[in-house]
Amino acid sequence: MLKNPIPKVTNKMQYRAIGIVNGKFIPKENGQINRGFLTDNKGEKIETVVLGKALSLLKKHLDLKKNYYWIVYPKNKNTQSLHLQVAGIWDPYQLNDLNETSKINFSKLLEELNLKDNYFSVRGELVFVNTQKKEFVIKICCDSKLRNLKNKNFKLVIKGELSLELLNNFVSLDVNRDGNSLELINYEVIDKNLSENN
Repeated sequence: MLKNPIPKVTNKMQYRAIGIVNGKFIPKENGQINRGFLTDNKGEKIETVVLGKALSLLKKHLDLKKNYYWIVYPKNKNTQSLHLQVAGIWDPYQLNDLNETSKINFSKLLEELNLKDNYFSVRGELVFVNTQKKEFVIKICCDSKLRNLKNKNFKLVIKGELSLELLNNFVSLDVNRDGNSLELINYEVIDKNLSENN
């Protein structure tokens, strides 16, 4: 069974921001292997931090000269400054116990899972729309119980156009990474006017 790098949503109101990016991880300094840059196939660099579980994988099993599919959480302050947190590595060879010895086409496998390189699934509350700049902000809460704790929430700035009428709605977005920007592909409104429900 092929493991999906971006799990299916388990709850209608599930907040999340998760994606998959193919590239090479280059640590900043030899002493600090958990911080560095992810360089994609076009040579674009994205500032990256490797989180706990993925760090032991990185140290024990990965060849830093090779490209991998990284499962990442995105963070940004604006549409030009993407920062990634590596949560895992998607490698059907080593991590999914596939027995075929022939080289498998990763992008074909991703297509079978309805995914592609640089795809992000973002679910959260639409809190700001800038119609002139054609961008908007989604608030993502780490846990619905902690929704009003400031440090547990974060916001993502995404390029694209959403109607002002959708403000405070809970939306599910398909997003594509282009360089250091996240760009809207399509969206679905999951629940209306969250602020009225609080």
